[in-house]
Amino acid sequence: MLSIQGLHPPGLKPFSLDLYEGECITLTGPSGAGKTLFLRAIADLDLHQGSVFLNQVNKNEFAAPEWRRSVGYLASESGWWADDVGVHFPDHERATALFPELGIVPDALNWQVARLSTGERQRLAFARLVLASPRIMLLDEPTSGLDPDSEAMVEEILRRQLAGKTAILLVTHSDEQANRLAVRQLQIREGVISERAV
Repeated sequence: MLSIQGLHPPGLKPFSLDLYEGECITLTGPSGAGKTLFLRAIADLDLHQGSVFLNQVNKNEFAAPEWRRSVGYLASESGWWADDVGVHFPDHERATALFPELGIVPDALNWQVARLSTGERQRLAFARLVLASPRIMLLDEPTSGLDPDSEAMVEEILRRQLAGKTAILLVTHSDEQANRLAVRQLQIREGVISERAV
């Protein structure tokens, strides 16, 4: 589904990877090792060398908005471009159906972004990505800082996405989370990405 060939942003060694539909691959490593750089290169947000293909079509053949609709990136710190939460969710009906599964009240659509806690921002940004229905999810520590109940809610939705054939590349610091979700695990050390023995 997603084929990465010799991809490397500055500071990382070239790496190749095939990510198939319904598959979750995790990437772990120390802070500052380049995990976010790798995800952002796949998302075509930063300069890099190498190639990325979606169903054998080169990323360069896609317009940037089209690529980002198919290959959705969730940053570790979410971005918000309007003051009102509801503006970020075009389909309010689908949003209010999903919110309770993340421990968020449907009325959150009427809130101001400024009143959101860090955990609420994180879960709402995750909901925003899920509702966009990308074929590939690039997730940069989506449960970091969440309490165990919220983390379990996010993971349950991730399992549902995988069952629906979405492919996921997940950056996490949690070995337990990697073991729960991943079919393959990668690690990054000193600029080198490699398969991780589990």
